[in-house]
Amino acid sequence: MFENITVVELSRMIRKKDVKPSEVCADFLARANKTEPKINAFITLTPDNVIQRAKELDEEIITPETSPVFGLPIAVKDNICTIDMPTTCASKMLENFRPTYDATVVSRLKEQGAVIMGKTNMDEFAMGASGETSAYGRVYNPHDLTRSPGGSSCGSAAAVAAGSVPFSLGSDTGGSIRQPASFCGLVGYKPSYGAVSRYGLLAYANSFDQIGSICRTVSDVALLTTAIAGHDTHDSTSNPAFVADFSSIEEFNVKGKKIGILKECFANGIDDEVYAAVMSVKKTYESLGAEIIEISIPSIENSLPAYYTIALAEASSGLSKLDGIRFGYRTSNYTDMDSLYINSRTEGFGDEVKKRIIIGTYLLSAGNYEVYYKKSRIIQSMIRDDFSNAFKECDILLTPVTPKTAYPFGQKETDPAALYLGDICTVPVNMAGLPAISIPCGKDSENLPIGVQLIGNKFKDADLLGFACAFERENNLKFGG
Repeated sequence: MFENITVVELSRMIRKKDVKPSEVCADFLARANKTEPKINAFITLTPDNVIQRAKELDEEIITPETSPVFGLPIAVKDNICTIDMPTTCASKMLENFRPTYDATVVSRLKEQGAVIMGKTNMDEFAMGASGETSAYGRVYNPHDLTRSPGGSSCGSAAAVAAGSVPFSLGSDTGGSIRQPASFCGLVGYKPSYGAVSRYGLLAYANSFDQIGSICRTVSDVALLTTAIAGHDTHDSTSNPAFVADFSSIEEFNVKGKKIGILKECFANGIDDEVYAAVMSVKKTYESLGAEIIEISIPSIENSLPAYYTIALAEASSGLSKLDGIRFGYRTSNYTDMDSLYINSRTEGFGDEVKKRIIIGTYLLSAGNYEVYYKKSRIIQSMIRDDFSNAFKECDILLTPVTPKTAYPFGQKETDPAALYLGDICTVPVNMAGLPAISIPCGKDSENLPIGVQLIGNKFKDADLLGFACAFERENNLKFGG
């Protein structure tokens, strides 16, 4: 009943008392019960707790100051801490982990009356781009069950696309919100690094990770971001100056603004249909009065090796505490301390995570740190500077999200390099700490969604959403495909 209604409209209905929070939550739970056997978007669902909390909200007095997220069910990626639900990171290593605190984004949502409906499936420890590395089974794309929903925030995207929840939280390390949003025909937003607290996010790579949203419309993204953004004293990377004011995005005028077509993102095996769809976005902005220019950032060509060097090194360091002694799964098959460590980590981690830990450890070893890690940080600095210079020439950058649409399951075994190369348009954004958004812009000949990416200047998130809203409004992309 409610699955095709936007978050903004659902919020309006609850605030006008046209519908109760318990009715909304019960409807989405019923929808999830129907879709989950096919999609596998959730690791944890707590229907009894959801209905109980929603009925409590039914009795609360709604005032003009009541938050727009009041009474709305939301799904949370399973690497974001929740005190009343497990947080597994889709790994056997953390199958029994129960956090003693809520992540800041979760506590803010609860304080404003949102209902945490469940924890979504994901690539294990956010390492993957296909939804296939979870210890709880792969996630399926609602548009085509033979295709990947993307990753690592695969469950968060698939749940919204299937109509099982109106919106969700994900995390984005190198495109992990934007790519699954694109594959599933949704809007996926990665805020500026420091705009949303990362406190309570179990990190893949601390210097890149950012919590963001997956929704059906840009206005829904603005509503959710307003609820969770802002300075947090628990997070040293949180920016005290950032203010999430998106009140004017729906009236944003792109006339006279400059949009840069990022040359390097159109030269890496982009599919013809993806290229055509993205170029149609360019034409839409031109018709609205924007000026289109070409921008070149040559350092982007080095972004993938530099990104994976830094990310894998940070992952290796960050996951070292999961050893069966201090934290994490402990094997029953050991005879001494060495076998306890080795067997716990061997049995607890999946193949993709083990591969990345091994590579990251190698990159940080004596003799390799200077050769690989330090040089990668230099490349990251160059990318930041190059983006800064690019924004002196334009207001926004336009690229594809990925070179191709959702690919069939199994590609990571047959062509793993292709998965990594698929991040060429999204990874540079995280390296520079910029905000970016994926918006549906069409479908290919197999009826699979195509996404376009807009990249904004750091902490110019309101302008970014304004550009996105202008395109969405012009194309009437109300339900993201």
